Amino acid sequence: MAWFRRSKASITTDVQRKDLPDGMWTKCDGCGEIIHKKQLEQQFYTCLKCNYHFRIGSKEYLQILLDDGTFKEMDRKMRSADPLGFKDTKGYKERIKDSIRKTGLNDAVRTGAGKINGMEIVIGVMDFSFIGGSMGSVVGEKVARAIDKARKERAPFIIVSSSGGARMMEAALSLMQLAKTSAKLAQLSDAGIPFISVLTDPTTGGVTASYAMLGDINIAEPGALIGFAGPRVIKQTIGKDLPPGFQRAEFQLEHGFVDIVIHRKEMKETISKLLKLMWE
Repeated sequence: MAWFRRSKASITTDVQRKDLPDGMWTKCDGCGEIIHKKQLEQQFYTCLKCNYHFRIGSKEYLQILLDDGTFKEMDRKMRSADPLGFKDTKGYKERIKDSIRKTGLNDAVRTGAGKINGMEIVIGVMDFSFIGGSMGSVVGEKVARAIDKARKERAPFIIVSSSGGARMMEAALSLMQLAKTSAKLAQLSDAGIPFISVLTDPTTGGVTASYAMLGDINIAEPGALIGFAGPRVIKQTIGKDLPPGFQRAEFQLEHGFVDIVIHRKEMKETISKLLKLMWE
């Protein structure tokens, strides 16, 4: 027999619980802070508490960098073929179709022309959501064509990189894009037209080994992973612990691999000022 009995039913309250709609809040991967998505958007997708920079897509980055309504996309319908008939857990053709359906993109980079504070520029923005932002033949060709456009129209060129590297499903065809894009940038340099490279999290592999590190000025976002092979692979290869912050933007700045680390909310104004000094 129980020693005590509840004299009343459970405690009640007049305040009704309000369930929040799904998808309205997100958790910061840096500090665990819960942030409303509208607030996150207003803060350029960064955490006010710890300064963590969330990964964003090409659409969001174009909105942040360019003047409203000025972006004119080029080569939008270009898609990768499957010249090798590649198949791992699924066929490459199927993987491409799934990525197109999920992202609304046709490949891992958007290219086109636009304006930054009224200045005409040509821009390419990579998108990590499309097969890890990997660089295949289409990405290389779109970047090469964008460089040609910048050279023809004598407009400064900007690339925002976010990539896991070369696309293994295209093997040597993907690796050829490193040489092609680097050669095109050499032509741009010979023409005296500035190229600014913006490195976001992550920028690795063949993209780092080609156009991402060839800017007249290389700008990185805070905390961005920047390197060729990843820290885990390097640690396993050399058999030693890596220094704190290894391959992060601040580490690369300290060791001379990037020129400046800039908060995302200051990126547009910083690029605008640099272009005025370099071009106008």
